[in-house]
Amino acid sequence: MSVTPVITEAERPRSGLAARLRPALPTWRVAALGALFWAAAMSASAAINLLGDGWETPAKIVEVAIVFAAGAAVAFPLGYAASTIVAGNGGWETRLAAAFLCFTVMTVGVTGVFYALDYRQYYANWHAEAFSWVWMHQFAFTVAGALVQFAVTGVRFYFPLGFAALAAVSIWFARRAR
Repeated sequence: MSVTPVITEAERPRSGLAARLRPALPTWRVAALGALFWAAAMSASAAINLLGDGWETPAKIVEVAIVFAAGAAVAFPLGYAASTIVAGNGGWETRLAAAFLCFTVMTVGVTGVFYALDYRQYYANWHAEAFSWVWMHQFAFTVAGALVQFAVTGVRFYFPLGFAALAAVSIWFARRAR
């Protein structure tokens, strides 16, 4: 007579997204230091571009740099996790390509959302009562307009310093032990 062991819910191996996501997440140290580095690099890239263009006032340059820093800080752990999932068990080239793609998409995407929310906050004074049908249209079109504006005018602030930082972080990620 054989006895089958009783497996509790906590001991049962997980499958699906949770099982793939947990090992993909960066450690707290990597997430914190990476977010700080990434925020500094992206905000410096934006500030240097704005200073080079002779853009408005120092206060406005700082405001834009803060949006870029906040977007990059939130995007780093997301980009790290996405890169790990996309790269899977691939080799160095696969990890490099995954990091390049995922850090780009996450950084531009999260920063674009932060820009759109800041943009929407500015126009909130002229919008209808919150959560009304008109307000929903105004919100959707204001955010969509802001995202287009960010894609057209904001993405250029990542060049050339942000692009160099992207190459550096992608190489760093690809070289890390799996």
